[in-house]
Amino acid sequence: MLDNYTIADNFALLSKLMDIHGENSFKAKSYATAAFTVEKLPVQLQDTPAEEISKIKGIGDSTGKGIQEMLQSGKFTQLETYIEKTPPGILEMLKIKGLGPKKIATIWKELEVESLGELLYACNENRLMLLKGFGQKTQDSVKQSIEFYFSNRDRFLYAEVESAATSLEKELQKLFAPAEVSLTGHIRRNEIIIDEIELVIAAPAAEIQQKLAAVPSLTFVEETPSALLWQNEQKVKIKIYPATADDFGKTLFSTTADTSFLEHFSENGGLASLPAGISETAIFQYTGMDYIEPCLRNSSKVIELARNQQLPDLIRPSDIKGIIHAHSTWSDGEHTLEAMALAAKEQGFEYLVISDHSRSAFYANGLSIERIQAQHAEIDELNKKLAPFRIFKSVEADILNDGSLDYPDEVLATFDMVIASVHSNLKMSEEKAMARLLKAIENPYTTILGHMTGRLLLSRNGYPVNHQQIIDACAANNVVVELNAHPRRLDIDWQWIPYATEKKVLLSIDPDSHSTAGYKDIHYGTLAARKGGLTAAQNLSSFGITELDAYLKNKRK
Repeated sequence: MLDNYTIADNFALLSKLMDIHGENSFKAKSYATAAFTVEKLPVQLQDTPAEEISKIKGIGDSTGKGIQEMLQSGKFTQLETYIEKTPPGILEMLKIKGLGPKKIATIWKELEVESLGELLYACNENRLMLLKGFGQKTQDSVKQSIEFYFSNRDRFLYAEVESAATSLEKELQKLFAPAEVSLTGHIRRNEIIIDEIELVIAAPAAEIQQKLAAVPSLTFVEETPSALLWQNEQKVKIKIYPATADDFGKTLFSTTADTSFLEHFSENGGLASLPAGISETAIFQYTGMDYIEPCLRNSSKVIELARNQQLPDLIRPSDIKGIIHAHSTWSDGEHTLEAMALAAKEQGFEYLVISDHSRSAFYANGLSIERIQAQHAEIDELNKKLAPFRIFKSVEADILNDGSLDYPDEVLATFDMVIASVHSNLKMSEEKAMARLLKAIENPYTTILGHMTGRLLLSRNGYPVNHQQIIDACAANNVVVELNAHPRRLDIDWQWIPYATEKKVLLSIDPDSHSTAGYKDIHYGTLAARKGGLTAAQNLSSFGITELDAYLKNKRK
């Protein structure tokens, strides 16, 4: 039997879902009224005669029938019907302070946002401010509420825990000095999703437990045969592997690498054959390999490269020479074009490729043809003022449903560069997605294919694509593949970088920044690129200004 509070909650949820789906407001309100009435009743409905329930003020025939169904079967068919046709992420939005059904309906219908992760991303791109009934305060409040809600998850983006991990490593290095302490596992390999922060400490388990008990930010969870489990204030799990001074290097080596890497290493003697006290760096020398960066220890293939001295010289953040893919107040950016350019110049970049949204992105204040001309005039003036720094004229052109780009050829021809991206109608079959993307790649004005799958990590799966076929098409049409550096995207996935480089397809690490602060995301894009073995020579945003200008002119020919 259901109690009054459960029945009231069901009515309240039904009322909200009816509002979200744009149903008759009078009907939705009647269920909200019934919820309020039921919650305040002095007696349980399960103890009330059936014929008396519909006579209670605030409960009508339809709500009365719903109560009877719930009491008799424990089900509420009408509510279940609405839940079935509502994306789970929309239901989750109801838990966010400041978001009522009407606002959620607007977000869902006008922005095509269906999850909290997508909504947080939209807040970071200032999308909510462009909706009727929303403003800066509402957007900031929603963003804070989502971030608070997310703090209780089990999985995190690398960017969300990197700072906490490095700070904890430094704190424990001081606490256990002179014993060695190092991050290990997923966080040391720079995986894009982190389940727990892992460390190796050259100290016995009892000493670790005693010393960490005095660290107020950590709470002990449990001890396993191989590790101690803790949790920090942000609810991130901390796994600590005890080690002796003699086996610290081996433990760090074995806990850093993934399974396939270790299995291949074991086929060649493994850790048991190594001398006591060997350092992690010396393990590579001892086994006849070049040192393999932790970020590359994801597969067995890299071991053969290390044995043959063929490891790539991995790209570094300092190799990025310019900002490609950024938005200004001309579309949905937070800062003016001049502010974006000055920030890039002050940070030592040689150029900015401004890529505001195209006209179909009405939700992002996309550029009409007339506004493109005005923006280009401003760019010409700023280039005179800021030389030798340069702003390249670009646009993030929506790939429309039929695969065409958002402007006619004569308009596309006015840009130095065109980034082609999908932003709408993301629920596609692989057949539809491929037809759409391949046509866009074949457009002679497409310079870069933006965020290939449209994924938002931990929030939205990308639309299904055949990566190999897309990369082949980019090779055939001289189109660059973007590695979108936003830590919630990191799209193209790093695992496809080796195939792209094999096919001689350039990548471009681009921040997709909507503010000057967004330039820092290059750091995360570079970390992901390193996992895929990318070098500076294979990355378009590592081209200097002269080299990029020549590349774009040659592309136009």
